[in-house]
Amino acid sequence: MSRSMSGTPKGAQEFLHAEPFDAALTPGARNAVEHCLRIQPDEKVTLITDHACAQIGAAFARELESRDLRYNAWILEDLAPRPLKDMPPEVLADLESSNVSIFAVKAQKNELHTRMQMTDVVNRRKIRHAHMVNIDHRIMLEGMRADFAEVDRISTLVWRMAGAAKEIRATTPAGTDIVGRFSPQLKWVKTSGIITPNKWGNLPGGETFTSPECVDGTFVIDGVVGDYLCEKYGDLGETPLTIEIRGSRLLEAHSANKELEDEFWRYCHTDENSDRVGEFAIGTNIAIRDVIGNILQDEKIPGVHIAFGNPYGAHTGATWYSGTHIDVVGRKFDVWIDGRQIMHSGEFLLDSLASPVV
Repeated sequence: MSRSMSGTPKGAQEFLHAEPFDAALTPGARNAVEHCLRIQPDEKVTLITDHACAQIGAAFARELESRDLRYNAWILEDLAPRPLKDMPPEVLADLESSNVSIFAVKAQKNELHTRMQMTDVVNRRKIRHAHMVNIDHRIMLEGMRADFAEVDRISTLVWRMAGAAKEIRATTPAGTDIVGRFSPQLKWVKTSGIITPNKWGNLPGGETFTSPECVDGTFVIDGVVGDYLCEKYGDLGETPLTIEIRGSRLLEAHSANKELEDEFWRYCHTDENSDRVGEFAIGTNIAIRDVIGNILQDEKIPGVHIAFGNPYGAHTGATWYSGTHIDVVGRKFDVWIDGRQIMHSGEFLLDSLASPVV
């Protein structure tokens, strides 16, 4: 792959314009620009990518250019050594004058802090932000080709039910059996892929989440774990990680893969709240049929996933904080909201979702 030697927006644009990419990436990029972000002719865009995702960045650049949209592009390695210690100030400054941003980057170890620096600006400026950490070719051909209008419809139904819930139970054939309890003071957030100024979203989208009041039970992670551990360990179907949770705290973690067990445990004890369940979510992207070993898409699969660490308090209303955040995903969930079953073996029971709660 050719490399841009310029740390300027113009240099990055020239590099992306010249970068060859698979035409099969175009429908996913177009879906993001047209339907997810709904970029208007008078708006300015910040496009952030890296060399690992350069083809995807080029597909996005081509979509922006084909609509004569005004944008600045940034390639992270041209601004600072990876892994980043801080988000480059040029990127943060550019975000200050943008209406929309796209972040298509491969995660590296200990860069979560830099992404939080970026989303702090996004939250404050209310930028419509597409967060695409670890986006890859397969996701562009699968989750990013979803009918996001339909995903949004289902997400809204789930969001309404979950937002009024006191308790959600989730089980799987692998042995997951967890119960989440919820406070009306903590908000449920819908990130269906239709991105608004009120909440930036991962793409592909398709989930609704909150910070739970309390979670207890066993979670068998036979899907994936998040952050940079995802790329290292991939699909855990053959070597699941089983965790025990009491009072929302990680109590035990066991796996035949002792390296995974140890690294996950250490990650979840980085700070005083790294072992606390900060997110309880229901995936709603019906275009996703099974785990592929990439958290960006896998957490949107219909089912329940949770995350330890940062509770996204700016959106959920949680008043505590952690500098880490790691999702865990399983397979083939049965889910009950206040006793009503809404999912069986990873398939939504749409009649149950659509019927009024008595």
